[in-house]
Amino acid sequence: MTPAAPVARTLRRALIGQVRAVFNDQSRGEKPVQRKPEESLFGPRSVVWRVHGDVTTMMVGGVAALLLQMLHPAVLAGVWDHSSFRGDMLGRLRRTARFIAVTTYGSAQEAEAMIEKVRDVHTRVKGILPDGTPYTADDPRLLAWVHVTEAVSFLDAWIRYAEPHMPLADQDRYFADFAHIAEALGADPIPRSRAEANALIAEMRGELVADARTREVARMVLDQPAPSLAVKPFQALTFGAAVDLLPGWARAMHGLQGPGLATPAVRMGTRGVAGTLRWAFGQA
Repeated sequence: MTPAAPVARTLRRALIGQVRAVFNDQSRGEKPVQRKPEESLFGPRSVVWRVHGDVTTMMVGGVAALLLQMLHPAVLAGVWDHSSFRGDMLGRLRRTARFIAVTTYGSAQEAEAMIEKVRDVHTRVKGILPDGTPYTADDPRLLAWVHVTEAVSFLDAWIRYAEPHMPLADQDRYFADFAHIAEALGADPIPRSRAEANALIAEMRGELVADARTREVARMVLDQPAPSLAVKPFQALTFGAAVDLLPGWARAMHGLQGPGLATPAVRMGTRGVAGTLRWAFGQA
């Protein structure tokens, strides 16, 4: 054993502990989702397993997806009217992360139970938009918007910070695999390739709106306090990388500026964090 080995083990444990504290509510007894290769919906050889297993890119993609989702007035209304999001943002993000983890890595039975739970919640989320239009969270088209923004954001973050030369065939496999979750949730239409995902986003852009409420919720997301001082610099870097990941038209709607001259530093720093966490979790 080299003299550095105990130090490395201590550092690994500390990093893993920080990540688990962010994603698991220890006050409720939550523990990390256990991977079940033989029982899961996708299996370890799937592209979904590959993409969803990276902590940093999922955080970057998750924040970018949230900023895209809230540009749809019905998604924003659901958050505004029915969610504890504004008072418990960390809890909302944890629930989303757990849903992705369970449906990707848990057993098929656990995944189906989680999906059924979410579908039940969606049936109770309904209301009236400020312009008088009724909305409901189980609207198939609304579910399609939530799904496609997550899929594109998760995948684009993975490509930028983990696999820059990912073949288009693998990207299409990712959309085809992830479509099974969207279908189970009731989304329609469902993109099953990169081209279909891009086309759906382009089609739905005409339904997007950025108003005072949109910008208020976006500020709450990006200005939320870090769960600990140790996490603060990593959170700031993650949020900067998420804004950088957004399409230019989405940044413009939000009134956000990209990193500009700091873009190389943001991307290099995020790659460094991603590599460090892969090392800590034995993925490097």
